[in-house]
Amino acid sequence: MLDQQQVDHLIEVVSSMDRDDLCASLLSFTGRFPVDFTAEYLQELSLDRLRHILVAACLQAGQLPESAVAHAA
Repeated sequence: MLDQQQVDHLIEVVSSMDRDDLCASLLSFTGRFPVDFTAEYLQELSLDRLRHILVAACLQAGQLPESAVAHAA
């Protein structure tokens, strides 16, 4: 489970990601549950929807996306 500081960081990082970064993060997401999206499907979604899905997946998995981990290092 993420603490409040990690959640704040997650939201900050995800909100600054562009479409390509969001799609790449969702396509390569590895968590405690499978996430199965096609690149074509993700390209049809709005930026807000992509951000919402990535934040929700990260919160449920209890992990930050790789870009957030690399940014924090």
